[in-house]
Amino acid sequence: MTEVNIALEPHVSLEALASLGEGHIAYVKQIRSEDVPGLFPQAPTIAPGLKLFALHAADGTPIMLTDSREAAIANAWSNELEAVSVH
Repeated sequence: MTEVNIALEPHVSLEALASLGEGHIAYVKQIRSEDVPGLFPQAPTIAPGLKLFALHAADGTPIMLTDSREAAIANAWSNELEAVSVH
């Protein structure tokens, strides 16, 4: 039997792919308090070594920061966003 490899060109532009889920999907990601200044420059100084949760828009824009995954999901729901987790 002969093995055949076929490369298919995507039918979706990179711009269209990047905008999938905008206004509908947000993701929750666990972060360390040391990562906060890079994601949320306006946030006050937070003690190092804490596990926090960030809610991001589908395009990666940070929306909120909290110490509870449940609070991040509740915020997404209150803004009519479907929350998904990122590991």
